[in-house]
Amino acid sequence: MAKHLIIVGGGQAAAQAVQTLRQQNFDGSITLVAEEPFPPYQRPPLSKKYLAGALPKERLLIRPEAFYADKGVNLMLGCKAEELDPQTQSLRIGDGRVLHYDRLVLTTGSRARRLEVPGSDLGCVHHLRTIADVDAITASLKPRARALVVGGGYIGLEVAAVLVQQGLAVTVLEAADRLMARVVCAEVSAFYHRQHSEAGVDIHYGAAVERFHGAGRVEAVEIAGGRRFACDLVIVGIGIAPNVELAAAADLDCTDGVVVDEYARTADPRILAAGDCTSHPHPLLGRYLRLESVQNAIHQAKVAAMSVAGTPTAYSEVPWFWSDQYDLKLQIAGISQGYDEIVIRGDPSGKSFAVYYLAGGIVIAVDAINSPRDFLAGKKIVGAKVAIASTALADPKTDVAALVA
Repeated sequence: MAKHLIIVGGGQAAAQAVQTLRQQNFDGSITLVAEEPFPPYQRPPLSKKYLAGALPKERLLIRPEAFYADKGVNLMLGCKAEELDPQTQSLRIGDGRVLHYDRLVLTTGSRARRLEVPGSDLGCVHHLRTIADVDAITASLKPRARALVVGGGYIGLEVAAVLVQQGLAVTVLEAADRLMARVVCAEVSAFYHRQHSEAGVDIHYGAAVERFHGAGRVEAVEIAGGRRFACDLVIVGIGIAPNVELAAAADLDCTDGVVVDEYARTADPRILAAGDCTSHPHPLLGRYLRLESVQNAIHQAKVAAMSVAGTPTAYSEVPWFWSDQYDLKLQIAGISQGYDEIVIRGDPSGKSFAVYYLAGGIVIAVDAINSPRDFLAGKKIVGAKVAIASTALADPKTDVAALVA
């Protein structure tokens, strides 16, 4: 068993790795290197309750700082990992110090994708991924300000919902032809369009941003075709990119993420990886994929920790995600890419329904809106990979929980 373990990263996967390692009676030293000045914290609330001012900063922490001291973890906060050398089993950090390891776990996570257009460096053009990002956004909010959100995905829509409820004039610019086009069907997109429009959000499609205008701070956004939208601040939410630079520079395979096996191991037996930064073989889908979700970070961190502790267990979790917008909780189980049929269960007008996605008669995913029963049942159905008649799914008298053992 390793005696000197380094964890690089300060998110959900890092915190979970520590917890699981100690639960598995790993008695080696653990050093956690995090670039931000906070112990590992939750990111999902950043675009929801933290942005809304309904959650204090300390409640974002996954575990209080005392937890790490109690577990014998050396927290190195505000330290950037600069260079990983697998040959010497060493990690150089920003102040020049070099740390040595027997095993190393990369939980470097991801970062917000930048919109590289003229004027993107103007003041009040924000991205949202960290505590500092949200603090900067809230500092720029003024009563009746005009907020422009670039991107109609999870982050953009969650931000739009928060800001419009705070009395701001909110405009969403989406380059695609519908909301959340990458992850939900057209029917779910249309439902969310109605909810945001009724709340007062102004949504525009086919709106590819070409330039930000302003003198020192942003004053307008220009889209393809020349149309301009006046604004007082901009929040860009166009997805995230995995932080693989450290691994790539160490010659680890980084094909759409740090490539690991089902036990979270890289090609170097001393280096493992978990969370948003990884590309892993998924047993349900039969292919490699990179998942951007808290649940994947938790489960894969457990897998990595158990490998380090000498009790390897293969990855097996059904992918699932969620988004909170207004009084709507969207819960997704599975990956809907490749579906050839959908079944709507329930009534969208009542704000509680589910959409089941099928491919060749097999349920591959479910979107549940304010319907936790459909989500839980759907997650089991997706994991079972069974054929279910669409008529049974659509029938409100069917007990979906009974469709699989």
